[in-house]
Amino acid sequence: MLINLINPNTSGSMTDCIHQAAKSTSSPDTMFRACHPSEGVASIEGYLDELVAATGVIEQVLEGEKAGCQAHILACFGDPGLDAAREVANAPVIGIAEAAMHTASLLGHKFSIVTTLARTLPISEHLVHKYGMTAHCGGISAVDIAVLELHNPESDAYQRILTACQAAMNNEQADVIVLGCAGMADLTQRLQTALGIPVIDGVSTAVGMVEMLIRCGLATGKRHAYAPPLPKTYGGWQALC
Repeated sequence: MLINLINPNTSGSMTDCIHQAAKSTSSPDTMFRACHPSEGVASIEGYLDELVAATGVIEQVLEGEKAGCQAHILACFGDPGLDAAREVANAPVIGIAEAAMHTASLLGHKFSIVTTLARTLPISEHLVHKYGMTAHCGGISAVDIAVLELHNPESDAYQRILTACQAAMNNEQADVIVLGCAGMADLTQRLQTALGIPVIDGVSTAVGMVEMLIRCGLATGKRHAYAPPLPKTYGGWQALC
C-alpha cells in the first residue's frame, strides 16, 4: 500500500524524521510518499502558520491523489487543513493529533499532552474539544522549545520533555502521554522506557490507523460535510478548477 505522508511545514530534515518514525512501525508492504509543501513555513507554531501551511497541505494531498496514494497522513499536531483535505481527497485522511488522542483514550483513563511552545496550547485545547476528548484529557503542557530546536542538543529537549511528562503523571494522573509535535517522534520509545507508561507518537499511530482503513476498504464519507468542493474558480489553484 502507498501512503501519502505529508509534513505540513517546509523543513526537509523534519520530513526525514517523520518518514523514519513512520517506517519504524509500518507493515512490510507499506510504502510512503514522504513530502512537504513547495512553499510555506519552516515550522508551524501559531494560527497564521497553520493557515499558511493548510494551502500546502492541499497541494500535497492533490499530488498524492494523482500518484495513487491510498491514504493521507497530516504530520503536524495542529492537523492543519484536515477538513479541507477530506473534501478534496478520495482516499482517507488522518491527522496525527486526531490519531494520537483516539489511541490514548483506548489505553488509559486520562492522557496528558506535552507539546512545544506555550503559544500553541490553545490550538491543542481546541482540538481536544473538537475530537470529543475533553473527558479523557487531563491536561496540556508546553516545554517552550521551538519545533526546529527539538533536535538541537543544546536545547536539552529530551530532559525537558521527560520532566514535563513526569509532572503530568504526578499532577494530572496521566495514564498515557501524548507527544504534541511530530518532531518528538524519535523520542517516543526512550520516553516510554523511562516513564513506564504508554507514550503516544501521532505519526506511528496514524500509520496504523490508515493501514487498517485501507485493508478494510474504508474511506471518507462524501455525502454531506466532506462532499467535494463546489465547482468554481480558485485563483492560482488550477488543480481545483
